[in-house]
Amino acid sequence: MRMRMRRGHHRAALLAALLSIAVATGPAPASGDPGPGGSGEVRQEGVVRGGSGPVPGAAVTVYEAGTRFGDRPRRLGGARTDDRGRFRVAYSPPRDPGAVVYVTADARPADGGAGGRARTTPPVRFAAVLTGAAGGPGRRLGVTERTTVAAGFALAQFTRDGGFAGPWPGPRNAASVAHNLADVTTGGVSPILAAPPNGGQTSTLRAFNSLADALAACTARARDCAQLFEAARVPGGELPRDTLQAVADIARAPGTRPGAVFALARRRPVYTPALDAAPTAWTLALRYEGNGREFDGPGNIAFDRAGDAWVVNNYVWARDPRDPACGGRELLRIRPDGRDAPGAPYPGGGLYGAGYGVAIDRSGDVWAANFGFQGRGCALDPDPLFRSVSQFDPRGRALSPPQGWRQGDFVQPQGLATGRDGTVWVANCGNRSVTRIPRGRPGRAENIPVGDGKLVKPFGVALDGRGRAWVTGNGSDSVAVFGPEGNLERTVTGGGLRRPMGIAADSRGNQWVSNSGGVRVPCEDDTSQDLADSAGPAGGPTADGASVILLDPDGSTPEASFTTGSLLLPWGIAVDGADTVWVADFSGQRVTRLCGVRTEACPPGHRTGQPISPASAGYGFDGLVRNTGVQVDPSGNVWLTNNWELVPLQTNPGGRQLVVFVGLAAPVRTPLIGLPRPL
Repeated sequence: MRMRMRRGHHRAALLAALLSIAVATGPAPASGDPGPGGSGEVRQEGVVRGGSGPVPGAAVTVYEAGTRFGDRPRRLGGARTDDRGRFRVAYSPPRDPGAVVYVTADARPADGGAGGRARTTPPVRFAAVLTGAAGGPGRRLGVTERTTVAAGFALAQFTRDGGFAGPWPGPRNAASVAHNLADVTTGGVSPILAAPPNGGQTSTLRAFNSLADALAACTARARDCAQLFEAARVPGGELPRDTLQAVADIARAPGTRPGAVFALARRRPVYTPALDAAPTAWTLALRYEGNGREFDGPGNIAFDRAGDAWVVNNYVWARDPRDPACGGRELLRIRPDGRDAPGAPYPGGGLYGAGYGVAIDRSGDVWAANFGFQGRGCALDPDPLFRSVSQFDPRGRALSPPQGWRQGDFVQPQGLATGRDGTVWVANCGNRSVTRIPRGRPGRAENIPVGDGKLVKPFGVALDGRGRAWVTGNGSDSVAVFGPEGNLERTVTGGGLRRPMGIAADSRGNQWVSNSGGVRVPCEDDTSQDLADSAGPAGGPTADGASVILLDPDGSTPEASFTTGSLLLPWGIAVDGADTVWVADFSGQRVTRLCGVRTEACPPGHRTGQPISPASAGYGFDGLVRNTGVQVDPSGNVWLTNNWELVPLQTNPGGRQLVVFVGLAAPVRTPLIGLPRPL
């Protein structure tokens, strides 16, 4: 998914100025000729267009986003549009090459109204993100409702009072995602959103255009602005002041008043194709497939400090799912905008058929657990291949030998987590044990067996603030708690634990466990066919015991587990920077959001464990298949792994994409080591 660059015939000084405002991972922003202030000043040209045509008299401003929450964006330059909506702004670019630069255009609705109340500022605010935009010298901007929706969603977690501010790398990465929704050189739909695996294959393009239609209604008529702001208001929050803030508020609370927003979109339909019915929530999700020949059963994700996604793959990619696929042998690394990182994917290190286990340690090294997944008909014997973990440095170079690190008696390892002292913990699904690698030194790895049926099919691992490891037992309906030195402190049972899968800590040291209710993990004597049989048909009835439970830091269980109609077959689980809880579903093509222990971060009146997403549907998306891993990145995007197809052929059941819900969660500082921390 590479963006094309048009070559210009301008001076080298101009190119240096352009590069000074490009993000480190993307092409230069669209800028024009040197301005009258000399070679260090650039001149940006463009046009502001609403659904009804050019917007004259709009106040256009170029800003540099603030670098901390609460900062005021820095004004770089401004101008007004002429009677054809055209503008030209001369400004000096920021010195920081990672700065986020964007344009706003403020205008009153075409009917001249004030938007529902006395205002000193216009209610219509268009926006377009310059940083990372495609195009080269001389390319003009198209600032439209579509670019406004793109900016508002991608930077939703960094938007306050109609401007952008937040710490690195959140806004920078979010800016690159904005360009996957809208093309700021034309003001239209981005090629990423317009084409497979997005485009007509999912509902996102139609939802995106419908949101732009809702803004177009406000651009045309002040009364519709007032209705838009009321529909967009976050529960318990203030009324948005302008359309950009309204978009960001919809992104952060997408299930609040979906019908009211849709009614506005139908009032002035301009952009096509659009939705023909109101969604249950206004989410925008993108599918990423890297180079198109690498994803085959992605199992889980770990984000590094810069927000790149490191992904483990169950299988070797094959075009035809009827062809037997052996275990995946490459570690994937995906930029925030869905492109492969340079040199990725990375082979070697004994990697083979990794499943749910991937984590990044304090040095930036990436660890993967070699479960040994392979499709039916693969001619390889997996036994010698599922007895190791692999280690890669931050550049993707294998540090483990060709057979992987084997000290520690690994057997079909699954979940994996790293501690603040560098210790690595691995759940051995195949031999009822946990392996501890002190300070990340494989030669000192020790195996910790758990007998008496207290930990059968160890699967997920999470650490708390004291360095203890919490490990789910899928086959024993239990969670085992290990002290920092590896001693088994206790085994937790009851409280609703039933076929548990993922586990995630919140900032207060509580542990959240996703109970599948029925998934039989394919280790010990169970096979992938047993997993398929236990999962049942996609979208089937809720599994008996499907739920989420909360364990206190002392390991005590609640009187009852948390259930909701959107939890059909819970698998992966993650906690965001506001301690709200995200649950991936292996059956229902959805992700569920639950209120965490910090109820002040939830809608008013919500209790811990109560769904924030629609209770019966969650945040659904027709581009999801069967999902295992879910993680939150530093921009507030929620990533899920399309792990298995809806109808999985056991020769090669793997799904082919990552799915990213844009701007939906509170950002998390990465890598995730121990307890989650807000950005």
